Amino acid sequence: MKFSLNVDHVATVRNARGEAQPDPVTFALMAEKFGVDGIVTHLREDRRHINERDVRLLRELIKTKLDLEMAATPEIIETACDVQPELSTLVPEKRQELTTEGGINVIDNIEHYRDAIAELHKASISVSLFIEPDVNQIDASAEIGADFIEIHTGLYANAGSEEEMFDELEKIRIAAKHAKKLGMGVNAGHGLNYINIKDFLAVENIDEISIGHAVIAHALFVGLERAVKEMFALINTYGK
Repeated sequence: MKFSLNVDHVATVRNARGEAQPDPVTFALMAEKFGVDGIVTHLREDRRHINERDVRLLRELIKTKLDLEMAATPEIIETACDVQPELSTLVPEKRQELTTEGGINVIDNIEHYRDAIAELHKASISVSLFIEPDVNQIDASAEIGADFIEIHTGLYANAGSEEEMFDELEKIRIAAKHAKKLGMGVNAGHGLNYINIKDFLAVENIDEISIGHAVIAHALFVGLERAVKEMFALINTYGK
């Protein structure tokens, strides 16, 4: 199972003072040196953390994979087509949310996402849809040509009981298996950390996990190298 690091929250700290440091691009380059398989970043419409400068420098400098999370709006699609990340992950976006709160509703917006995928494919960009672990949403994603899905793991990560946690884990397991049968790649992320990752890693058919906040927060205490290597140690111990 691969591990990509989301560097958005490095930019959050930088922007708190309106200064140049800490630089998410520098963090990304360091993380690559420590072994991450890719870099994830979300260019939001309100530019609350990552900005165009960050995205363009990441595209120029990183040597692994750039996964650009984005809303399917004309402006952001145009930027993505110009920057050309290896992967664009389409996510829902609300101005008032602190972080992405759930998966997109592909079924009720199927033509909108079909058009967005077509535009990104014209630029030779693979597309992932960030969705709930729901086989109907997966079927709709496959129908409109998504290359990947990214399963939203937030309900699993924030489960209030062990029973709820394992119920959500089973939904993820079923969803991942179904997507693989349809020929799509399967990524997963949101709210995963050094504790809840252990049970999650028992799920088969997950190609890659995306983690940001937990690793960046841990790095404040132990440094980025140790934070990344401790996550890899868990993946290697518990992952399939």
